[in-house]
Amino acid sequence: MEKHYRFSAPGRTEIGGNHTDHQHGCVLAAAVNLETLADVTLNGSSTICVRSEGYSPFEVNLTDLSVHEEEKNTTAALVRGVAAAFARRGAKLQGFDMAVSSTVLPGSGLSSSAAFEVLVGTVLNEMFFHKKLSAIEIAQIGQYAENVYFGKPCGLMDQMASSVGSLVFIDFEDPAKPEVEKISFDLEKAGYALCIIDSGADHADLTDEYAAIPAEMKQVCRFFGKEVLRQIPEEDFFAAMPELRKTVSDRAILRAMHIYEENERVRGQVRALKNQDVDTFLELVTESGRSSWMYLQNITPAGAVVHQEVAVALALCKKLLEGKGAYRVHGGGFAGTVQAFVPLDMLDAFKNRIEAVLGKDTCHVLNVREQGGVRVN
Repeated sequence: MEKHYRFSAPGRTEIGGNHTDHQHGCVLAAAVNLETLADVTLNGSSTICVRSEGYSPFEVNLTDLSVHEEEKNTTAALVRGVAAAFARRGAKLQGFDMAVSSTVLPGSGLSSSAAFEVLVGTVLNEMFFHKKLSAIEIAQIGQYAENVYFGKPCGLMDQMASSVGSLVFIDFEDPAKPEVEKISFDLEKAGYALCIIDSGADHADLTDEYAAIPAEMKQVCRFFGKEVLRQIPEEDFFAAMPELRKTVSDRAILRAMHIYEENERVRGQVRALKNQDVDTFLELVTESGRSSWMYLQNITPAGAVVHQEVAVALALCKKLLEGKGAYRVHGGGFAGTVQAFVPLDMLDAFKNRIEAVLGKDTCHVLNVREQGGVRVN
């Protein structure tokens, strides 16, 4: 008789630290109560067979775990990359059938790709590696698969938040051994709801926009002979600005300024939450969003005039919140979603008015999930 196993990995929300992780910076993130699920059955072969609701099925043969250029930007690349990382560590992998369903919608800014990577990593760790790897190591494998096999130069925050679970502060100064601290804070008790608002714009075909941010940071770092911004003291950066502007674009300089300030904002958010100082926390959330718009410039794709969905969603939040709560771009930017912290007594009216403009079911009210990637009994 076939034995079935079920696994779950959550989506994540980034609360602070917009585009800081790939520069070995600080982030504040949380796993949320939207998840990707997998029903797994061993199939006695050397092939992983994946069926996912709404997508064409695919197979990954475990006898060939090399990078396949034709698989770049596909889910198969993620499976192959995660499997390769486990095989390299000595896991004795076997073929299985995996039926996947998800409430983490693609392009939602809640990291459906990271949830999927963590899901696959959790399956392989539980079934073929005696649970040897920690949640942090599973996250690192997910990032490796996305960077090397999928072809997207992402940081580590998305995978880490999904894999570890809860509300977490993460310092990536040493990405091989990131500092991870769970933060205890009850947002609802403080009188606020966490909303993720779908702007209506899609992440598709925006890889170049995302890749430009770490690429421009590499240009800045090359001037100093360093790899990432975290290795360059902020005072050295500002002292070198006259010469630096002869070498790199002003946009690159502004983006670096955002990252320096954003790291400090994250630390401030953590202090505020620990002190139950919700007002300061919310001020820093909105400051983060303002910096992303002005300095990081990840609200509207370059040259976009007719469609500026994220900007419209942010402007709506500002208008509807009337100086209360907080709002910011959520995740990678350029498309996807906006995050808002909405006073509970304003929530119904806020949701209704957002959806009157952006469409039905575009405002999602979420909760923090304590568990990361996990096998479901």
